[in-house]
Amino acid sequence: MILSLGRLAPRFGALALAASLAACNFAGASAPADPGAATRPLLVATTRAPAADPGAAPFFGSERGAGLAFAQATLAPPETTLFASLSPFDADWRVVGVGPVVGAEPAEAFARAAVGRDVMLYVHGYRETFETAASGAAELADGVGFRGATGLFTWPSGGATFDYGYDRESALWSRDALEDLILTLAQSESGGRVHIVAHSMGSLLTLETLRFVRASGGDAAMARIGAVVLASPDVDIDLFAQGVERLGVDARKITVITAQNDRALALSRRLAGGVVRAGAAERERLTALGVTVADASEFGGGVLNHDLFLRDPDVRAVVTRAIERAR
Repeated sequence: MILSLGRLAPRFGALALAASLAACNFAGASAPADPGAATRPLLVATTRAPAADPGAAPFFGSERGAGLAFAQATLAPPETTLFASLSPFDADWRVVGVGPVVGAEPAEAFARAAVGRDVMLYVHGYRETFETAASGAAELADGVGFRGATGLFTWPSGGATFDYGYDRESALWSRDALEDLILTLAQSESGGRVHIVAHSMGSLLTLETLRFVRASGGDAAMARIGAVVLASPDVDIDLFAQGVERLGVDARKITVITAQNDRALALSRRLAGGVVRAGAAERERLTALGVTVADASEFGGGVLNHDLFLRDPDVRAVVTRAIERAR
């Protein structure tokens, strides 16, 4: 299935250019929030090690923790001053507090916090700190108007440009923890659906984990999973095809947002020995796998074009429609 996205007028400017240089670190792309906007709660599942003082910034570091942990974070909306509205760096959702870190049965604690509601679980990509990942999750939920419980699965990204290898290994190391979380949510009695939105390298982690969920949880677990949106997936196309094929009919849950002009994926391709990344693959190859494809190539007006699902309202609407279809 192919989703058609209309052509959008280019949006250039010095500040927009500066914002797009942040690669996967894209939290500053949203418009300023409404002055009356309240803080947003965020359910956090993480394999990061807590900071020395987990109650203060940066809350969690880039090191690998002892396993899955759970905490509830509170985020404040972007500043509404004139200066903030002009600066992409002051237009972020900001983490203003993180509650106690729960290490005992963390997946169950997450499920209890979300009970009775659908969950949108955001899995971030390469080069993210805890705070930028949390900001991205809040921005996404606000942008799509999600009314359920917003969750973040944050794995130990180094948060730096030259940490690509460390990030990839850390993402794959986190598969068991993400599987535990998804299975626990799928087996909870809340009745809610679990919608997953993964970006870039987070798509690799998500796809690999869903294979495990399919194998261990079967039809019952997969039935509780709603939309799976893979935005600019930084996944070897052959590995992507293998993973999708293992999901069988559940591949129909997947929507892939692609862009032929995604320069971050072009760099990843060079680092990976020239193998095409799924987020930049020809749509015919992807649709043959049974997934829905939304080609956002015409919407790229930045330097990297790797975060269009957040900063462009038309591309972001793909996420909204995928969730609506899966309800």
